[in-house]
Amino acid sequence: MAELTQLESKLGEVMGLAQAAQEATTKVGKLVDDDQIQSTLKRMRDEAKDTEQRCKQVAEGFEGKKTAIQRQAKETRSEAQEMMKTYLGNGADELEGFEFLNMAEAGELAHVEIVAQLNKKARNAQIKELVDSVMPIQQRHVQDTKQATLTLAAREDPNEAA
Repeated sequence: MAELTQLESKLGEVMGLAQAAQEATTKVGKLVDDDQIQSTLKRMRDEAKDTEQRCKQVAEGFEGKKTAIQRQAKETRSEAQEMMKTYLGNGADELEGFEFLNMAEAGELAHVEIVAQLNKKARNAQIKELVDSVMPIQQRHVQDTKQATLTLAAREDPNEAA
């Protein structure tokens, strides 16, 4: 098995988080009864799938390391799934779903930013193209989940039992 560099490993993590994001937006979508928020979740899911595909294409450019990068992605995805399972266990509501998505999207953005930082020295053109396309999407995802969370929170009765 090929040993990964920091950059390659983080690429795998971004891929794994994009895979997990597809599942998270589906799961949270089942908790939400708001058409506009559902539409946002669908767009986010589609964009996460696109990010996963872009990461796979970039991974193919690392001679002899594609499988190791995909293995890193699978490990990261499994860890994210476990966190989601813990956080959104029995009885989670839509607000709790979006609280989880806020954490997940912030984590995804941070990983893309880490890849960007590592690539400042590596100067890999494919990674730069990936980061340039994915970064604004992730920034928007963070804002979209925050806004949806606040919208849902505004509907809550602050005096109702938790």
